[in-house]
Amino acid sequence: MTDTPLATVRTAVDVPLRFADGYGTTARVHTFTGLVDGKEHLALGLGDWRQQGTPLVRPHSECLTGDVFGSERCDCGPQLREAVERIATTGGFLLYLRQEGRGIGLYAKLDAYALQDSGLDTYEANLALGRGEDERDYAVAAQMLDALGVERIALLSNNPDKAEQLVRHGIAVERRVPTGVHLSASNARYLRAKRDHTSHTLDLAG
Repeated sequence: MTDTPLATVRTAVDVPLRFADGYGTTARVHTFTGLVDGKEHLALGLGDWRQQGTPLVRPHSECLTGDVFGSERCDCGPQLREAVERIATTGGFLLYLRQEGRGIGLYAKLDAYALQDSGLDTYEANLALGRGEDERDYAVAAQMLDALGVERIALLSNNPDKAEQLVRHGIAVERRVPTGVHLSASNARYLRAKRDHTSHTLDLAG
């Protein structure tokens, strides 16, 4: 287990959310002091999260192109929309992590897209830029959960690395809950790479 420095809640404020399809809910948005990477990550408390012994938690990496502009090159936007409703129904947290492009940043992610258009997959493109396949570190997610008093979670994710890192940082993952599969003609190759290269639990048979 890795020792993770303590963080504290800085601000908590209610924010009403409304998605393009009309779904709406209210999130208790938490900011933090003392996060190890110094970035402005958020924890959105959704549903009856105060009463949940084992809250449903999704660490969601920021994706400007998918979350905001609706890009179909990835599945990030649909995953965000799905996660908010599922967590609001069950009770838990969406951790919105400022880790664009699996940690390489927005411009580098778009550079990687250009390389993907020439034939590389999403992981090969990152390596061709001299970056890691996945540079995300979930220590901050563990810090945020610790600051919120959460020790045990049900993890809403298809990515085994998220579970492994959180456990290393002292968060008990009682079970993994897969997200839906948001497959389109534009993201099929991207999803296959995640399934085949990093063992994401994705059933792409359809």
